[in-house]
Amino acid sequence: MPIDAAKAVAAEPRSAEIGWDHKDVQLYHLGLGAGVPATDPDELRYTLESRLHVLPSFATVAGAGMGVVGGLSAPGIDIDLAAVLHGGQSITLHRPLPVSGRAVSTSRVAAVYDKGKAAVLVLRSEAADADGPLWTSDAQIFVRGEGGWGGDRGPSERLELPDRAPDATVERPIREEQALLYRLSGDWNPLHADPEFAKLAGFDRPILHGLCSYGMTLKAAVDTLLDGDVTRVRAYRTRFAGIVFPGETLRIRMWRQEGGRIQITVTAAERDDAPVLADTVVDHS
Repeated sequence: MPIDAAKAVAAEPRSAEIGWDHKDVQLYHLGLGAGVPATDPDELRYTLESRLHVLPSFATVAGAGMGVVGGLSAPGIDIDLAAVLHGGQSITLHRPLPVSGRAVSTSRVAAVYDKGKAAVLVLRSEAADADGPLWTSDAQIFVRGEGGWGGDRGPSERLELPDRAPDATVERPIREEQALLYRLSGDWNPLHADPEFAKLAGFDRPILHGLCSYGMTLKAAVDTLLDGDVTRVRAYRTRFAGIVFPGETLRIRMWRQEGGRIQITVTAAERDDAPVLADTVVDHS
């Protein structure tokens, strides 16, 4: 079996030094569609270095996402990358992210679950700088054809949508070239840029990165329900439920919940509200 679950989980963590500065943060924000209108004071917080704050989802690309890369090459993991799908993503913030910094990112395989016809790898990366922990990030990687060894199926949480109208609904258009810009933050998968490669993968045209829609959704929640204050975000998680194409529109519905929580669902407006993100939660102060 290409995945040796026990070996993967028992393997020593891998550490690497990562760094970023204001240009990396600005590029990431622009890749999420920030800066429209260009002179809007609220947007300048994402684009102008003298006013810059950092959206917490930047943690997924800091250091070019080395935590996921390291996890897929861990001992006990020998898989066909064509069978890999990003199933979910979560981030826990230990404090606000600095505009520039250096940190040590430590990555490991936190769990391997047996879903029968597939395996799910939980790739955990933890980043810390000289002042202490910054974030913990879990990527849930779905590997088709690698289950069936009788292992733990793992959690299967599904959130019920509130039985009431959303507290806010916003639409965020995806520019035609947005995936080309977002990939400059480190995800070079040709699925998001090369039409021929996309067709080989079964799509009519390149699709948007799941982590781009993830970041766009967090920005919408911060701007709409958190007074534009990124430092209020404590944790953010989602399950990737479908695809969206550049040129389409994200329809983002948000519900305030008790205990400092926002529940969100995201769909593609042009395809009769086709699901994009599900089981999405922002925990905040």
